[in-house]
Amino acid sequence: MTLDKTSEAAQQWLLSVLQQLGINTDVHLGAPDICKDKFKEYGGIWLTIESEGLSDVMLEKLIGDRGRQLDALQTLLNVTMNLNAGDDDRQLFTVECNEFRTSRYSELADMAVTAAEEVRSSQQDYEMPPMSSAERRLVHTLLVDDVDLTTYSRGQDRDRRLIVTLAAASS
Repeated sequence: MTLDKTSEAAQQWLLSVLQQLGINTDVHLGAPDICKDKFKEYGGIWLTIESEGLSDVMLEKLIGDRGRQLDALQTLLNVTMNLNAGDDDRQLFTVECNEFRTSRYSELADMAVTAAEEVRSSQQDYEMPPMSSAERRLVHTLLVDDVDLTTYSRGQDRDRRLIVTLAAASS
């Protein structure tokens, strides 16, 4: 399946799920402008749920506490769309609603900078607060070019945390 057909199929799948949930809105393809600049290496295919016309209560239910419902919807979309795809054909889908992801990703980018500065100045590991696997992956990606640092995850389930540490000195 071509990228355009995959994007369209994901868009139709998400529209169908939203309709089944009684949410009548549109879904747009494409990353928001902030993501095109700041997160160009991350995010794969973006699908943005149109939030205009949705009540605050509906948005709260759709996004959930700390984005958990939006994460669940995104996970279902990723699993469904990649079910029969080979490793080279898998796509990463990001579901956005009411600028939740872009706002959160900006927060995570700021947290990554803070963690990097703290590790460099203190020469000590920096433990970030618990975050979802997608958020941890984003921070890993944001810091991957910082060759003096390395990142890894530690912990279980909802208490899994990303650790930023100095990279081992090469000898």
